[in-house]
Amino acid sequence: MQKDWVYVGLTSLFELFWIFGFNIASSWWHWIIIVSLIALDFHFLSKACENLPTGTVYAIFAGAGTIGTTLMDVFIFDGEFNSIKAIFMFILVLGVIGLKLADNSPTDKDTKKGAKA
Repeated sequence: MQKDWVYVGLTSLFELFWIFGFNIASSWWHWIIIVSLIALDFHFLSKACENLPTGTVYAIFAGAGTIGTTLMDVFIFDGEFNSIKAIFMFILVLGVIGLKLADNSPTDKDTKKGAKA
């Protein structure tokens, strides 16, 4: 299970790499690197989804990408950061945590299965 979370971290990291590449690509060979990073990124995404709930993996992938891209824009590309962006990033983190917690809690379906067994 621990290895699956490493895949989640890797897919989130590689997403930031290819998004960064979109911002700096100026030659045809840059695009070859970017497409390779995208392929590697989706490989790690699919590996993470093999044993973890797909909804949780994708929420973390999308949330980390959104927050990472926003911070990359601010710190690397001189974008503007304001309190509204901070509030929505905080809400996004709460949503991802909520989905993770919801995946760990027993559902009525699981309870009914346990009662029959």
